[in-house]
Amino acid sequence: MLVNLRKGAVANLPVAASVAAYGSVLGMLAAQKGLTWLQLLAMNLSVFAGSAQFVMVEMWVPPLPLVEMTLAVLIINLRYLLIGASLEPLFRGASLARKAGIMHLVADENWAVTIAAWRRGEGSTAFLLGGGICLISVWSMGTLLGHQLGALLAHPERFALDFAFVAVFTALTVSMWRGKQDLLPWLMAAALAIVAEKWLPGKWYILIGGLGGSLVSVLQGGFQSKRASRTQRTNQVQA
Repeated sequence: MLVNLRKGAVANLPVAASVAAYGSVLGMLAAQKGLTWLQLLAMNLSVFAGSAQFVMVEMWVPPLPLVEMTLAVLIINLRYLLIGASLEPLFRGASLARKAGIMHLVADENWAVTIAAWRRGEGSTAFLLGGGICLISVWSMGTLLGHQLGALLAHPERFALDFAFVAVFTALTVSMWRGKQDLLPWLMAAALAIVAEKWLPGKWYILIGGLGGSLVSVLQGGFQSKRASRTQRTNQVQA
């Protein structure tokens, strides 16, 4: 097991630098929002999800909107249901406690590295865990270093740090674009978020936009599936 742990950690070193750099931006934003070093560390260890943590930091305005924050994190992390399903062959036969413990340390990066290794016949739960330990370590170091730097900057807008949240999520959004099939869900999510931001207090626009866009995507997928089935039946009848 120790050998596979080490292999998993080493395999994730090439992405570790980008994870640390990404974390340093979060740390600087967290410092400007007033989070303490210990609060940020607790967030790293309990949540360990970059995009969700960026949203949490953005929503960090006393009194904390705990319900909105929790729901936003749940929605953003729904993709881990699919990630967990794809890892089923590795977890086959493992106990629920082992699955839960390892899945807490699964990120997009060590998941992708592990899947690639598994296809070569090298992946395992220990390999996945080793990658997770590597990433949470460099992520925490990056965020905490960024926090120290951010605390020293009296005017973050001079370095465009006030725009970092928008820039990070713009980059994430562009990387997730799959083509015209995403156009309608994204437009609906944007429209609902704009309307909700105008008429509702707090950060409910994040939840409403995310849920609305997800619902449109599901309905759109169901419609396309039914249309494909009808076309297939028609072709079979004609044949």
